[in-house]
Amino acid sequence: MDSDFNRSQTGSIGGTGSNDTRRRGTKVWVGSAVALIALATAGAAALHLTASSAAVATAPAAASVAVSVPLQRDLTSRLGFLGQFSAVQNVELRAQVGGTLTEIHFKDGDIVHKGDLLFVIDPEPYEIKMSQATAQLESANARLDLATRELARAQMLKSTDAGTAENVEQRAAEKQAGQAAVDDAKALVRDARFDLDRCRIMAPFTGRIGTHLVSTGNLVAGSRGGSSPTTLLATIVSLDPIYLNFDMSEADYMTFSREREKQKGQLADRVDIALSDEVKSSHQGTLNFVDNALDRSSGTIHARATVPNSDLFLTPGGFARVRLATSAPQSTLLLPDAAVLADQAEHMVLTVGPNDVATPKHVEVGELRGGLRVIRSGLAPTDRVIIDGIAIVRPGTKVAPHAGSIQFSSQQEDDGAKS
Repeated sequence: MDSDFNRSQTGSIGGTGSNDTRRRGTKVWVGSAVALIALATAGAAALHLTASSAAVATAPAAASVAVSVPLQRDLTSRLGFLGQFSAVQNVELRAQVGGTLTEIHFKDGDIVHKGDLLFVIDPEPYEIKMSQATAQLESANARLDLATRELARAQMLKSTDAGTAENVEQRAAEKQAGQAAVDDAKALVRDARFDLDRCRIMAPFTGRIGTHLVSTGNLVAGSRGGSSPTTLLATIVSLDPIYLNFDMSEADYMTFSREREKQKGQLADRVDIALSDEVKSSHQGTLNFVDNALDRSSGTIHARATVPNSDLFLTPGGFARVRLATSAPQSTLLLPDAAVLADQAEHMVLTVGPNDVATPKHVEVGELRGGLRVIRSGLAPTDRVIIDGIAIVRPGTKVAPHAGSIQFSSQQEDDGAKS
C-alpha cells in the first residue's frame, strides 16, 4: 500500500515536472523566433541602407560636351561627280593601199603634229601605175589635138564648098571622142596619184600616238572604203582640248535642271576639276553637253565638259572629281562631319536645349565644304549642336555643355565628296 502510494505520488510529481519543461521550451522557442525576426529586419534595413548608399555613390554625372551653333558661310550650291577623261578625236591609223611597210617615222608615245609623216608603204607599184596613167593621158591629148586640127580643116573646106557637112560632123565626133579619152586618162592619173599619195601615212591631227602595231618589212592590207579587211598600224588621240565625261543621278539632274531654269542661263557653264592626286581644283572646263534621255538601267544621264589641255598633261582614261556650280552664293549652315550621325537612311544631330538635355534632330546633309558637312535642312541657325563628346551621349540624357568652336578650312574647300 505504501508502495502504491509512493508510486502514485512519484508519478504525479514527475508529470508536473514534464509540463513545466514543455512550457519553458515553448517560451524559449518563441523568444528565439522573435530574436531571429528582429535580426532579419535589422539586416534587411542595413542592406537597404547599403544599397541606397551604393546607388547614390554610383549615379553617373552629366557628360561634359562641347556645343556650338552651326557655322554660316555664303557658299555656292554645287554638285560633285566622278568623271573620266576621253579624247575629242580618237583615230585608228589604217592603210588605204596594200604593200610592204618600209618606214616608220615616230617613236612610240610621241606627240605628233598634224601633217607629220608616220608610215611609208613601198610606193614602187603605185609609181608604175602612175606612169601608165600619165602615158595614157599624153596619148589621149595627142589624139585630141589631131581631131581638133582635122575638124578645123573640115570646117574650112566646107566654107569654100570643097568639103561636106558630113565630113565636118565626123571630125566633130572624133574631137568629142578625143576629149572623152583625155578626161578618162586624167581620171586614171588622179586614181594613180591617190594610191601613190596614200603610200605616205600622215598624222590627221596633233595628238599622242600609241605603239606601232606593224613593223617594217611586213605586208599590210589596205582598202580605200574599208570594205575589206585592213591592217591596223597604230592609234592616235587628240589631247587639246579634252573631254571629261560624267553621269548625273536623276536627283542631281533634277536639281541641276531646276537651278538652270531659275537662272535662265545657257547650258554651258564652268566646272571645277580636281585630279585624282589633288586636293584643290587645278583645272576648269565648260559643260557643253547633257544627253537627251536618262539611262533606264542605271537611272543616270550622261554629261560632258570640254577642258583646255595646252600643256598636254591630262590623259584620256584618267579620272577626276568634277564640281558643278548650280546657284549663286547663298547662306549655308555647316557642321563638323563627326557631329552628324547616320540614322539608317537618314541623318541626325544632337542638340542641347535650355534644360541641357540631348535632343535629336533629323537633318538633310550635302557635300563637304571646307572640311565641314553642309546642312541643307532640318536645323536652325540658333540651334546648339553637340560637336564634341557625342560618343558618350544618348538622346534624352542630361549633359554638361561648354562652348566649342567650328573652323572652316579653306585648304580643304575643294576636297569634298557627296554623301
